[in-house]
Amino acid sequence: MPLGLLALIAVGIHAAADAVDDRLLWLIDRADATFDAWVSRWDFTKPMVDWVGAPERLLVARSLALAWELAADLVLALPALGYEEHPAPPPWPRVVPTVRAWVRPLCTFFVVLAGASAVARMVQGAVFLSLHSLLGNGVSGALARAAALGALGAVTFSLGGRAVLRTYEDARQSVHAPRAWVGTLLVAPLALAAAWDATPLLAFVR
Repeated sequence: MPLGLLALIAVGIHAAADAVDDRLLWLIDRADATFDAWVSRWDFTKPMVDWVGAPERLLVARSLALAWELAADLVLALPALGYEEHPAPPPWPRVVPTVRAWVRPLCTFFVVLAGASAVARMVQGAVFLSLHSLLGNGVSGALARAAALGALGAVTFSLGGRAVLRTYEDARQSVHAPRAWVGTLLVAPLALAAAWDATPLLAFVR
């Protein structure tokens, strides 16, 4: 179960990082264009315009996205390995839940939805490709969407809820840690990207 939770969160974070990659490249392109416009004013600095080309900008964007993804894995995915089943709920630490203790589980919720959506898309593609030659596009498409919705619900119910609860438990235990805000601010933009770009829930019912 802990490995399943870690894998689901990691898949969701990866999907979010793929979405963020394009935005990072856009920001780097704008910064490079501004730099080029500035150095091109003088003859002795004009050669600096060619220092950073499209391949270098793409490499920087992908490297930043990868570093961001790995850092988010440490914040959200790694604590999932501490998940344990108990016959009765363990006592919560006697602390008042703060904004941090609620924001990070919310981030996990968006991330696991993105991860479950990625799994559902793979199921949808596999079912469609295996049936379309026998049943045609219409029937196989409907069955593929049904299978994707089933996979989405099963993964979200069996793993997603546990992942959110585990994050809530970890957030409450570290609620007073100085690094808590740093980790929350790190994963929040990726969670927004997961909710906005990496969770095409309506695509499974069209």
